[in-house]
Amino acid sequence: MTLTEASPAVLSERKFVLATDLDGTFLGGSDEDRARLYGWIEDNRDTVGLIFVTGRDPKFIGELCRERGVPWPEYAVGDVGTTIATVSPETGVAPIAHLEEEISQRWDNAGDRVKARLDGHPGLTLQPTEFRHRVSYDLDSESFDASACDIVQEMGFEWLISDNRYFDVLPGGVSKGPSLRRLVEYLSIRPEGVLCAGDTLNDLSMLECGLPAVAVGNSEPSLVERVGPLDHVHMARGHGAAGIMEAIRAFRMHDLPEGY
Repeated sequence: MTLTEASPAVLSERKFVLATDLDGTFLGGSDEDRARLYGWIEDNRDTVGLIFVTGRDPKFIGELCRERGVPWPEYAVGDVGTTIATVSPETGVAPIAHLEEEISQRWDNAGDRVKARLDGHPGLTLQPTEFRHRVSYDLDSESFDASACDIVQEMGFEWLISDNRYFDVLPGGVSKGPSLRRLVEYLSIRPEGVLCAGDTLNDLSMLECGLPAVAVGNSEPSLVERVGPLDHVHMARGHGAAGIMEAIRAFRMHDLPEGY
C-alpha cells in the first residue's frame, strides 16, 4: 500500500455510483448473480462508478480485485470507515491524506492502549491484522462480557458489534456512513445518484446516512429491524448481488438490460 495520493477519478460525471459493502453484499448471492452484476458494471464504466465501503483492509481489497476477477473500484472506504482511499490496478489502494486527517487525530495512535485495556477480555480474540486507525477482534457471543463496551466508551472511542462475531474499536464519530459522506462531498457526486448497499450492522451508519440505500435480502435481522422503517432504504428480496440489481431498478437509478 502506498501513502501517496493518486489522481482522483471523476465520479461526479457518472450517472450512477454504487457504494457497496463486500462480504455478503457485493460478494454475496449466486455465482450467476455476481457475474451479471460485475459484467454490467464493466460494460458501463463510462456511466457507472464503484466505491467499496467495507470492514476489510486495503491489502484484502487489492488481492480481491487482482486474484478473483472482481471489478476494481475507483475508491474505497475501508477498515469500517477509518480508511478513505483511491483505488486502481496501477497504484493499488492509496489513502487520501487530507480526508483521513480528522480520523487520525481522533484515533491518536490509540491501538496499543486499546489492546492493553482489552487484553484477555472474555469473548474477544485480537485479529492478527495491524490496522492504522482501529482495533478489531473476533467475538465469541457465548463468552463475551459486554463490559468491553463500557471500557471502550470510557476511553472515548466507538465500539461496533457486527454479524454477532466481530467487535471493532473505532475513533469517536467515525464509521462507514460519515466517511462515505465525506468522500461523496469531496468528489462532488450528486447524493441522489449514489446507492449504498449492505447486509450487517457495520453497514448501519452507511444505510442511515441519507443516501439511497438497500439492505440486501440476506441482511442480518438486527440491521433489518433498524433500517426497515426508513423510506430511503429498499428492503431487497434478492441476496447479495441480486439485491443490488433489484434496488437499482426499484430506484430507477440506471437503465438495466431486460432480465436483470
